[in-house]
Amino acid sequence: MKKASQDISLPRRSFLKKAGVGLAAGAGIAAGMGIAAPKVHAQPTLRWRLVSSFPKSLDTLIGPSEAFAKIVGAMSGGKFTITVHPAGEIVPAFGVLDAAQNGTVECAHTAPYYFFGKDDTFALGTAIPFGLNSRQMQSWLFAGNGLTLFREFYKSYNIINFPMGNTGAQMGGWYRKEIKSLADMKGLKMRTAGIAGKVQERLGAVTVSTPGGEVYTALEKGTIDAAEFVGPYDDLKLGLYKVAPHYYYPGWWEGSAQTDLYVNIKAYEALPAEYKAMIEAAATRSQVLMHAQYDARNPIALKQLVAAGAKLHRFPKDVMNAAFKESNALYAEISAKNPRWKKIYDDYIKFRAEQNMWFRFAEAGFDDFMQAQKL
Repeated sequence: MKKASQDISLPRRSFLKKAGVGLAAGAGIAAGMGIAAPKVHAQPTLRWRLVSSFPKSLDTLIGPSEAFAKIVGAMSGGKFTITVHPAGEIVPAFGVLDAAQNGTVECAHTAPYYFFGKDDTFALGTAIPFGLNSRQMQSWLFAGNGLTLFREFYKSYNIINFPMGNTGAQMGGWYRKEIKSLADMKGLKMRTAGIAGKVQERLGAVTVSTPGGEVYTALEKGTIDAAEFVGPYDDLKLGLYKVAPHYYYPGWWEGSAQTDLYVNIKAYEALPAEYKAMIEAAATRSQVLMHAQYDARNPIALKQLVAAGAKLHRFPKDVMNAAFKESNALYAEISAKNPRWKKIYDDYIKFRAEQNMWFRFAEAGFDDFMQAQKL
């Protein structure tokens, strides 16, 4: 075996020797002609920190961050390392925007609507009641004007965003008592927030801000009457069906929920072109992965929830109609006072109208038939 390896190495050394001579000759010719010889740059070794708004226990939500870091590391041959830090490890869940904006860390993974308190416009980056579904959202971002509009908006926050995950359509939450009509929403104490919370209040509900770790106890004690989170896979882990068995659909406030990678602009612009390309490619791959994981895991989890006693209900039609009416009234009010919201929202709803016209004929027609079949 030793002799064979020596025999193979001889032509290899010969080739390298000739290649070296050729490169040297090429450099000499280029210099003689006054042309600068091409330079080979070694990529820098970098270490970034990514803070997440999601806990380690919710693997499908923090998963895109972990996948993103792994892909960047592999593409760079280990030279570009990104460490992932769950909510609370470096900064609180809702402190990740400030951390990326101020350069405390280089990047963050979050749901933009967490920051609607700074500007209602953030909500459009994740979900608004009766907004786009996940495929439509992805289309608006990548093939419409969505990403361009949001990158312009985020400049004032010193960040550049990359789409990096979507939950798909969410469920409507857990209720201690059945909702039979719009009248049952009056005085209902519900754990929710954001634009959805504003619409719920217009329906007569009382929105309550309860930390995720306290939701089960609050429902059990009757401190709150209802709570919403994501969908079957995540909800199963929370065990809310044990204290609030009525599980409603659809989550009309989240036809999909988009999450983003926020990168500090100064840190991003300092990167070589190859590393910038890696960030974009890895974020896009993670976008697809998160969506796929939710679609794959939710059906199994839903069956487990029903077997454990969860009672599935569709929201009454009068609740849906009233929520749709109040949502549009709210959007008109925000548009009248917030030009940054209006600029993005006007483009968003135009895209939504075109998408729903198309989905009505092709996607919905096919889905309606298939979902009525015994498979």
